[in-house]
Amino acid sequence: MTTQILVVDDDVEFLESLADFLGREGMVVSVLHEVKSLGEHIERNPPDLIVLDQIMQGVNGLAALSTLRAAGNAVPVILASGPDDMDRIVGLEMGADDCIGKPFNPRELLARMRAVLRRRTLSASTSSREDHAVVGFGPFTLDLQLHTLNMENSRLTLSAGEFALLKIFVNHPMRTLTRERLLELLHGPQDDHTDRGVDVQVWRLRRILETDPSTPRFIQTVRSHGYVFVPDGARQASKH
Repeated sequence: MTTQILVVDDDVEFLESLADFLGREGMVVSVLHEVKSLGEHIERNPPDLIVLDQIMQGVNGLAALSTLRAAGNAVPVILASGPDDMDRIVGLEMGADDCIGKPFNPRELLARMRAVLRRRTLSASTSSREDHAVVGFGPFTLDLQLHTLNMENSRLTLSAGEFALLKIFVNHPMRTLTRERLLELLHGPQDDHTDRGVDVQVWRLRRILETDPSTPRFIQTVRSHGYVFVPDGARQASKH
């Protein structure tokens, strides 16, 4: 099945070059020069992945990403950010599945795209019993097959990265997971993501799950070690 990629950037020369490169790699590439019509384009021609420039004339790419996630759209997004680490951190906080600093080597982008798509494919195609389970914790219900999270009668929005991390936690209840182990489970042993990226993803999940993210009940910090998922929200990680 052909992979449909949407690249959103206002640099026409860059778009043409990247589209040509990705096309040679067997991908079908659509391009947008601005984000105002992003929602309409996605509805008309849903992509498998979006490469979104953070800084464009008119509308900031981060605002477009925020709008996309607020609408409940979990399509994987790789944000092409500035060279500063803070730019990438903000991108992850806003719901990007991965970030890459500009300028970048197209082959690095391709590797990151394949990694994001591979995680999505593995998550969707796994036929294990766990993936057909519905897991309840606190007021939440997580459907591992449908990739949905509900709180009582309300559907909550999860990005692909947020779902992948929450799935790891619910499959390892009451077990301390180091940042290094979480990175390995999320991206594989050879990935170059940083510990800070895990902290950002945990922070995003806490904003969704916790009444008070500063005093988390479900994803608790184990000082100097990592994190522990507490399904009943009771045990204190500091005692773990």
